[in-house]
Amino acid sequence: MTFQQVYGYEPTVRYSAPGRVNLIGEHTDYNDGYVLPFAIDRRTTASIAERDDRTIRVASAFEPDAVHELSLDELEPARMGGWSAYVFGIAWALREQAGADLTGKTGFDVFIESDVPVGAGLSSSAAIECGVALAFDELWDLGLSRKALARVGQYSENHAVGAPTGIMDQSASLLGEQDAVVFLDCRTLDTAVVDLALEANDLEVLVIDTRVEHAHATGGYKARRDSCERGAQALGVSALRDLSVEDLPRAQELLDDETFRRVRHVVTEDQRVLDTVRTLREQGPRAIGELLVASHASMRDDFEISVPELDLAVETAMTHGAVGARMTGGGFGGAAIALVDREARRAIADAVTSAFAAAGYREPNVFTVHAAQGARRD
Repeated sequence: MTFQQVYGYEPTVRYSAPGRVNLIGEHTDYNDGYVLPFAIDRRTTASIAERDDRTIRVASAFEPDAVHELSLDELEPARMGGWSAYVFGIAWALREQAGADLTGKTGFDVFIESDVPVGAGLSSSAAIECGVALAFDELWDLGLSRKALARVGQYSENHAVGAPTGIMDQSASLLGEQDAVVFLDCRTLDTAVVDLALEANDLEVLVIDTRVEHAHATGGYKARRDSCERGAQALGVSALRDLSVEDLPRAQELLDDETFRRVRHVVTEDQRVLDTVRTLREQGPRAIGELLVASHASMRDDFEISVPELDLAVETAMTHGAVGARMTGGGFGGAAIALVDREARRAIADAVTSAFAAAGYREPNVFTVHAAQGARRD
């Protein structure tokens, strides 16, 4: 299905935005901490044409028989449902969060296509949000910066979609550059582009999509966030970002065991992000493997967001020669990543697939990704 087949005419413009892989820094974003994602060469495309009324119509290749529509005068989260909220929510958030005046603005016909796997932890949702946000900003001549559009995307996901996520995904999708990671301070929103230099080191990132689907709007993610907020309050800080590894003994004395382990993950993960940035700059990507493995162990044991399929993917990749491996994304399913030698990619992928078959798990979807450019007008 195409834009023309749905609407009966051709679009006037196309925008696209990438999914993302988080190299390291999981569940640190909403704790005002540090993250290190990169945009990937899997993208969502929004084909768009302006209308002469105030209606936005939305259709997609993954729901070809449905066209959702909403007037700009009716933009409220209660009127939005399903995946189309990722589009309608952006228009609403541009008004509510960024203060855009939509008076006199015309609507759009929008058609969404994507090769970002849904439910794999590669932020297919942010890819929709960021492509649409960039499109609406330019077509409505709003003049917002990419950092401002990242805040719009997060606000939409939090309040229109109902997923309590941080700003990492949108920042990566909007600010990503080729063969580089985005070092983001989630408190100040300061960013720095750090060379990954995978090509020069004959390395690739292998994504192991377990095909165990997760959903951020469900309870596990919210429960972890609530634990972090309780821990910060008990320790007298505004966010866990304000703690260091040296504060953990005091935290262990004050907190119950579960809350302490949640706090310990975030505090040590923030430190691992800083260590990874320093290591990339000083030694290059081959030196970060132990940090990736330690991150996975922390998510498995302290934050308890891994699943057996993710653990098996990481263990198998490491056993067969990966430089480093960890689960990526919000957890409770989704994908793991493995940093591998280019020549070993196929052997490691085959080993993981065989291990899943032996364990009776669903066959994983294993593929490579490359750090790519962020949202753009195509």
